[in-house]
Amino acid sequence: MNGPAETVIRAETGALCGPGAPSGRGALSEPEPPPRSDGHAEAGAMSASGVPPESKPGGPFEAGVPSGLGPPSRPELPAGSGGAHAELDWDRAVELIRGAREICLACHVVPDGDALGSMLALAQALRACGKRCLASFGEPFGVPAILRFLPGQEMLVEPARMPRAPELMISLDAAGRARLGSLAGAADRAGVLIVIDHHASNTGFGGVRLVDPDAAATAVLVEELIRRLGVPLDRDIAQGLYAGLASDTGSFKYPSTTPEVHDLAGRLLTAGVRPETVSRELWDRAPFDYLQVLAGALARARLERDAAGGRGLVWTAIAREDRRGLPYDQLEGIIDQLRRTDEAEVAVVCKETDDGRWYFSARSKGHIDLSRVCAALDGGGHREMAGFVWGGPVDEALDRLRALLPSDH
Repeated sequence: MNGPAETVIRAETGALCGPGAPSGRGALSEPEPPPRSDGHAEAGAMSASGVPPESKPGGPFEAGVPSGLGPPSRPELPAGSGGAHAELDWDRAVELIRGAREICLACHVVPDGDALGSMLALAQALRACGKRCLASFGEPFGVPAILRFLPGQEMLVEPARMPRAPELMISLDAAGRARLGSLAGAADRAGVLIVIDHHASNTGFGGVRLVDPDAAATAVLVEELIRRLGVPLDRDIAQGLYAGLASDTGSFKYPSTTPEVHDLAGRLLTAGVRPETVSRELWDRAPFDYLQVLAGALARARLERDAAGGRGLVWTAIAREDRRGLPYDQLEGIIDQLRRTDEAEVAVVCKETDDGRWYFSARSKGHIDLSRVCAALDGGGHREMAGFVWGGPVDEALDRLRALLPSDH
């Protein structure tokens, strides 16, 4: 990663985060929440390590996280249980941030556009407040190729360089502590852990929680926090937020796209974001080898019309040798082609990772809750987008998945 390992800026405008900062009332403060939708796309969340964005590495159950301040952690719920409810302790979060000398940020392993975009946006806002800020994510530590356009990456440090017991730590876009990977221990030992997340399967970890399963993206919550800190949006902060918002709404085409989402997008464009740049980086670029791998994957696709209670299942598999040397993190867009199949409610791409495991990326069109299906296979995600890792034969995993799909139409 280019740039200094850590960034300290003593901004003269630090008073923006002081006691006199405006509260920044926004769409999340007063109005009724938008209609519930758990579907979203996690673009770019792949790595040559084979660690998936939608899986929950520790399985469906995790221990609670102790915290030195704030309300005690609640017992964690099984992934995919839909146990999360809105918890928006804005005043406590702002108070803690204003009083902290150093703040450590962590997002989930193998970050997608929402995780990394939200984290880098918040890191830059905290820097504008004069805070010493470190940002990282658990191994494998490498920014996916399609996210390397995001500003603020000079603030990233390798996870080994994060403090063992941070004064204040903020977790972003992680539904459970296990999703923090090697940084879960630092979260356990943090003086205070603030959790910012929008997953319905959030397990309830952390001492101070900014969690809203009705939010279209973690970026929505981060933008509200930045406004409450009194930090104005500049182009670089807005770029990260826009990448998160666009990623988790499928470029504004999923049901999570509400009037409030478009209002936020408009504010980010006003701050200087170029939507064509974000769209090109996230969805409209690929090396030539990708086209050949895509052609092979589509040629091997199989349609099972009777699966899922007659709603249909379409799937394909990509073994290591099928990749023709293409890095694993370039395979994400294949599921978006497969899911277009009219005859199938569920689409699945089985991808063999570099270490020989299989990652199952699943999508539905809204009639089937894939977060529950994949949680039963020690994975997780959202209603319309989820996944899991499988260490055995791919056919065995497909049999398990078929059995878990609803049998009634």
